[in-house]
Amino acid sequence: MIYLDNAATTPVPRAVADAMYQVLTEQFGNPSSQYPMGVEMKAAVERWRAVIAGALGCKAEQLYFTSCGTESDNWAIQAALWQNRHRGKHIITTAVEHSAVLEPCRWLAQQGYEITYLKPGRDGNITVEQVAAALREDTALVSMMLVNNETGYVFPVRETAALLREKNSPALLHCDAVQGFMKVDCDPEGWGVDMMSLSAHKLGGPKGVGALYISERFRMRNPRPLLPGGGQERGLRSGTEATAQIAGFAKAVELRQEHYEEKLAHMAALKEYCRAKLLDMGGVVPVGSGTAPHILAVSLVGYPSGNIVTELGAQGICISAGSACHQGKASHVVSALGLDKKTAAGVIRISFSPDNTNEDVDALCAALKAHRDSRFPML
Repeated sequence: MIYLDNAATTPVPRAVADAMYQVLTEQFGNPSSQYPMGVEMKAAVERWRAVIAGALGCKAEQLYFTSCGTESDNWAIQAALWQNRHRGKHIITTAVEHSAVLEPCRWLAQQGYEITYLKPGRDGNITVEQVAAALREDTALVSMMLVNNETGYVFPVRETAALLREKNSPALLHCDAVQGFMKVDCDPEGWGVDMMSLSAHKLGGPKGVGALYISERFRMRNPRPLLPGGGQERGLRSGTEATAQIAGFAKAVELRQEHYEEKLAHMAALKEYCRAKLLDMGGVVPVGSGTAPHILAVSLVGYPSGNIVTELGAQGICISAGSACHQGKASHVVSALGLDKKTAAGVIRISFSPDNTNEDVDALCAALKAHRDSRFPML
C-alpha cells in the first residue's frame, strides 16, 4: 500500500503502540487512586504532558487533555463565549475552517450569535486585513485555523493575535492547530493566542486523544469547565484520564522531534517533487498556494475526484478528494475558492509523512496518468 493521505490520519509507529501497550497491561492504574500504582500513573501523565507542552513551547499546566481535536475546538469556542458573554455575540471565523469549528458556529447562529465568515482568495489565503475589517466592539471570539487541511495554506494567526492587542480588543483568539502542530511554526504562548487545539493522530499518535492549550491570561480568569465532575485536568475537564492514549501522544511527539528539521525538509521536497511531476503531465492545475510542507492540492480538470480516489484506492494508493464529493458537490473549502466547475470537480489532496518516498510519488503519478488517459473528462 502507498499511503498519501496523512492529513486525514497517520499510521502509528511500533514504538508508539508499544508505549500504549505497556500502559494498558502493566501501568494501568487510575491516576486519581492514592496507592502507589495510581500515584505513579499520575506522575507519568504529568511527564507526558510536559513532553507535548515542550514541543508546543508552553508550560505543562497550560495543556489540557481531551478526546480529540473536535472536542478541543468545541471546548475553546464554548469557553470563550462564556467568558465574553457580557461583551457581545459576534464571532469571526473563516469560511474554510474544519467542521469542528463551522458546525458549532452554525448552531450558535441559531442561538442569536452573529458569525462573520472570512472568505479566502483564489490562492486560499486569509489576510489579517480581513480580520481587521470584520472586527467590532462586540466581537467575542476570533477562531482561525493554523493550516488549512485541504489547501495547506498557513493562516496569519500570529498577526491576528498582534492585531487584537493593537486594537485592545476583548475578543479571545482560538486557533485550530490540528494540521499545523509539528509541521509549521507553532508558538501560542509567544504569539499571544488564547487557546489552541491539537490532535495526536495527525502526527503518528493514536486516535482518541487531543489537547487544548489555554493561555495563562485566560486561565487566570477561571474559564468555564467543559466537564464538571471529579476534578481531573485541574477541574476543567473531568473524567478518568485516557492514560494509554496520552502515553502514545507523548511518544509520537518524541519521535517527531528526532531530526525534526530534516523531516520537515523531506516532506517539503517530496511535495515539490510531486507538484512538478503532476503539472508536467498536462491537464493538472495547482489549487491554492499553501506552504505547509505536507499538503498538496491539485485538480485533474474535468475528472471527478471521487472516481479518482476510488480507482487509486483499488490499486492500493491512498489519497483523498479535496472536494468531498457528495452528489457532485464540492467541499466547503473548494467552493470558497471560487473555482470553475470542472476544476472544482477534479480536486484531489495528497499529503505526506516523513516516511513517504520519491517512489511513492512516482507510483501515484503513473496511476493518475493512466486514469486520465483511459477516461474521458467529465462534460
